[in-house]
Amino acid sequence: MGNVAFITGATRGIGRQIAITLAKNGFDIALNYRAENDDLAQTKKEIENENVKCFAVQGDISSFESAEDMVNKIIEEFGKIDVLVNNAGITKDMLLMRMKKEDFESVIDVNLVGTFNITKNVIPFMMKQRSGRIINISSVVGISGNAGQTNYSASKAGIIGFTKSLAKEVGSRNILVNAVAPGFIQTQMTDVLKDEVKEEIAKQIPLKRMGTTQDVANVVKFLASEESSYVTGQVLQVDGGMLM
Repeated sequence: MGNVAFITGATRGIGRQIAITLAKNGFDIALNYRAENDDLAQTKKEIENENVKCFAVQGDISSFESAEDMVNKIIEEFGKIDVLVNNAGITKDMLLMRMKKEDFESVIDVNLVGTFNITKNVIPFMMKQRSGRIINISSVVGISGNAGQTNYSASKAGIIGFTKSLAKEVGSRNILVNAVAPGFIQTQMTDVLKDEVKEEIAKQIPLKRMGTTQDVANVVKFLASEESSYVTGQVLQVDGGMLM
């Protein structure tokens, strides 16, 4: 049996590209989704076109019980999880003065608590097999902060602290834990921006362009591979040099 990668939030955007890229590199793929949709069907089809297995499990990562159920189903299907990519996340952007308590809590619950819920349930299996890769998708705003994103920035900064602490806990079991911090990436979220806004963003980036989902997926592929066997506790920024 080949290596198994579990990617959360993998039906579109960055997560989808990560899943397809790892499938192209021979990984069997497990992914979670909240509700049946066309994105899920299309992603599953593209993964299976790479002659690997794709197993989709429905669930809510912000619920510990749901996370536990998903992980158990994946273990039942594949017998192991070699790579975990905590990618699922949401945004509810607004200035703190206008932000409702629920808007803050929901972003923390999905982005940060969700990362804990999934990882907590995967880590015993990795400890037992004495190997594994955990790759957490953070953001450059978790490092720099961003006006109008106190909730999102806090969740992504929390993921960085979580990553570094866990890397120290499980390194002796050959489990590597790293974070990837994307900058401005072309996704459905950024597609809604006006062209002039995109141009202004590009001017602030040394490479003078927004990143692609493939740019992020390539870094995840490296961290999931044997080539990264001496890399742990790191935050790799994929931002075109925007944040230095």
